[in-house]
Amino acid sequence: MYSNAYDLYPSTGEIESWIEDIWTFANSIPLNVEVLPDNGWRNNYGTFHMTENRIVKFSPEGMVPFYGVWQPVIKGPSPLVVHLPGYGAELSNHPDIVAQGYNLLNLSPLGYWTPEGFYKSLQKDGNWPVLPDTIRTKAQGGYKNWLLNCVMAVKWAWEQNTVIADRVSFFGTSQGGGTALLLGSIFKDRGIRCVAADEPFLTDYPKAAWRGAYAVAKDAFNNESEKAEAWHSLGFVDTIAHAFRMVYPVLLTEGGLDEKCPPDTVDSLYDKLPFTKSKTFLSGRGHGYNYEFIHLVCAWFRIFA
Repeated sequence: MYSNAYDLYPSTGEIESWIEDIWTFANSIPLNVEVLPDNGWRNNYGTFHMTENRIVKFSPEGMVPFYGVWQPVIKGPSPLVVHLPGYGAELSNHPDIVAQGYNLLNLSPLGYWTPEGFYKSLQKDGNWPVLPDTIRTKAQGGYKNWLLNCVMAVKWAWEQNTVIADRVSFFGTSQGGGTALLLGSIFKDRGIRCVAADEPFLTDYPKAAWRGAYAVAKDAFNNESEKAEAWHSLGFVDTIAHAFRMVYPVLLTEGGLDEKCPPDTVDSLYDKLPFTKSKTFLSGRGHGYNYEFIHLVCAWFRIFA
């Protein structure tokens, strides 16, 4: 554990300024949106068959196009919930969430996923570079652009006629959970209702100490000559550095056998949360999408979304 690293993290003012930059960029960059006739059905993706499901192509000016899956309710207006992908950049669909009465936008930012398959030429050393890029760019790229993509997509979804505008909740597993928490911070005072994060990644890097999934950033960190700047950059995308902004209901889970996103890192975040919160310890569960989480999400959304 790198206990002195916390002293190198950005201040609350720096966090808020970084968030304002993202919000300002989201409102200034021209965005072309195309709802594709493709509803996403694949032979190897056979559950994806709902008539109204559509793949959406988002093309921000000067950035790589990225994709989402739009799953609207049959009749609205209804709340919006947004699902974020794990580090594999997979694009999911959740008819069970839509059946509860929510418009659902599933996103895979930065163009890593396309309807033709993963855009593997964007990988570096066989992995997606979003976390290492955050370090290399001093938090001016990587996850900053990842979150920017998401904000732009949410603003588009708010314009759809089945959606209650200016109201949104986020959920996901692993990276999806970590970025759901970061997006909740960005949307504080901008319509956030609640967040549900399953075994969240991007949580307490010093305590994680390069264990499990956190090893993806180790080489980029070690290649930086100024370690203080590297820790500073990581702090912008550490959920515990955003905890002071999480004044809305937050649901967390942790897996008792999770070696990729260790439970003690999730405990760190839970202890810092200042508002309504829930933490479920899933004994015997490893890392990944867990059956229990979807049931917890549906209940959380019914109460707060």
